[in-house]
Amino acid sequence: MKRTILMLALAAFFCLKADRPYPGHREETKFKIYLIGASTCANKKEAARPETGWGEKFQPFFKDNVTVDNRALNGRSTKSFRNEGHWDKVMKELKAGDWVLIQFGHNDQKLDKPAVGTTIAEYKENLSRYIDEVRSKGATPVVLTSIVRRAFKNGELTNTHGDYPDAVIEVANTMKCEYIDMEKKSHALVAAYGVEKSKELYFWAKKQDFPHLANDKKDNTHFSNYGAQKMAELVAEGIVELKNKVLAQNLKAYKKLNQKI
Repeated sequence: MKRTILMLALAAFFCLKADRPYPGHREETKFKIYLIGASTCANKKEAARPETGWGEKFQPFFKDNVTVDNRALNGRSTKSFRNEGHWDKVMKELKAGDWVLIQFGHNDQKLDKPAVGTTIAEYKENLSRYIDEVRSKGATPVVLTSIVRRAFKNGELTNTHGDYPDAVIEVANTMKCEYIDMEKKSHALVAAYGVEKSKELYFWAKKQDFPHLANDKKDNTHFSNYGAQKMAELVAEGIVELKNKVLAQNLKAYKKLNQKI
């Protein structure tokens, strides 16, 4: 009788154990990825379609425990994004374990516009300050160089960002901060598409196809829906290449992207 009771007790114990997570198991940690930057990343209003920011395409790359919070805004620079109070709002919400992807440059180089333009020295100082402040919250910064404009000359894709991309990499190396060289990645993609086919990546649209537009669009800076998707894919590939694999392991297609690289 005692043996029977003991066996029943042991059976009940192991049944209960089977319903519990294995030792060391825990639910995937929830965290946010904040995107800060300018129009190539920003969410667009329906009136602007088919123009699309790559940040709008980023959420589907991640598992359900990750929330992409796109704070990028049209026309902003490392200077104006802070001066207008947008960065303060991010800092109030930023938590330990979160990530911040930082991509400016398009507007920083507009030195004829004092509210947004920054010299190379100012640009580096601003990026360094963002990095320091992100780290002060226990979060992780990643800086990105700008995405190329569709600027072909005699069939060759040219550089329109001057020394600003190099400044990003210099700051990243100095501060031991992870970076994704989107200038390099997007240059390879756009150059491979060539002069004509690369229009598919950018905001080239005819009013006859999109009646809400005031006129035809021939925009070589901003992206089409398709182009935004391709740029978001390049950012995801860049995440896989980072030394810190925490973010990469939360990508749905981590193994596939890793094999591609």
